[in-house]
Amino acid sequence: MAIYETEEEQVEALKRWWKENGRSTITGVIVGIVIIVGWNIWQDYKQNQALQASALYAQLLNAQNEGNLESAEKIAERIQDQFGGTAYNDYAGLFDAKIKVQQGDLAAAQQSLEAVAKKGSDEIAQVARLGLIRILLAKGEYEQGLQMIAEAKYSDGFSGAYEELKGDLYVALDRLGEARTAYQAALRTGHKSPLLQFKLDDITEAEIIVNQ
Repeated sequence: MAIYETEEEQVEALKRWWKENGRSTITGVIVGIVIIVGWNIWQDYKQNQALQASALYAQLLNAQNEGNLESAEKIAERIQDQFGGTAYNDYAGLFDAKIKVQQGDLAAAQQSLEAVAKKGSDEIAQVARLGLIRILLAKGEYEQGLQMIAEAKYSDGFSGAYEELKGDLYVALDRLGEARTAYQAALRTGHKSPLLQFKLDDITEAEIIVNQ
């Protein structure tokens, strides 16, 4: 560090430093301020979006609880149109699919679930894929459902649900041995399903009758 003998030398040194570094220092400060302000504005925007989406989602739940499917459908569509950058968009997509199923429009429900499966977070995407497989089962597209399960990547927490659906698809294809294996695998995961044991019992009973 330089040592200056007089105050004038210190002033001159400061002037030289400012001449050499002043512009970059000011630029750096301005850029820093812009970044901070911009970040704060972005965070405020995201928070405001989330609050608005949350309020609409609450309205969606109320409409569904009251059985007002038309109103619930419109609110779900509004959330997806206006708040695509929030998690509520994915929740609204799931609700929209559920409403479409209740209305008997499986094709529209399938489209809603496909959109969520592509864009949703991991868990929400898994829920959407399970819904898609159930729609394929309802439409009689059993092989397509099995193919989707075979290609799915999922955590252990979802393995039981996938195995149960696999069993349902095998039953529909009258492949009871494979269905039993799938149901047993679902039970081993600890999957909580009120009908799982009944499904397995029905298959066992059916096989006993066939073999008599």
